[in-house]
Amino acid sequence: MHSPRTALRDLRAVFRRRGREQTIAAGLSILFTVVIIVVFFLDAKVNTAPPVTVIYPESWSANRTDAEIKADQVKDQKAREERAAVRQEQFKEIANSFGIEE
Repeated sequence: MHSPRTALRDLRAVFRRRGREQTIAAGLSILFTVVIIVVFFLDAKVNTAPPVTVIYPESWSANRTDAEIKADQVKDQKAREERAAVRQEQFKEIANSFGIEE
């Protein structure tokens, strides 16, 4: 069984027999390969997953009346319509800035 020292000695002997240009090219190719691998490892840790979003459900008492439920639904619908109106205004402003006709 050959040892790593033997392999390194053999590699040194190969580089000694080669010209200076081939040694520089081999060194650059090893350097570029190492740089690419390092960049892949660093990039894998940047912006890979969205942050965790915690959503808390609303909690109501078990003995709510139908009137309370309907009042909550009306309130929620008004809030939803207000958000839609604000969003529609935003889109109208964008359309006006681009000169898009309604």
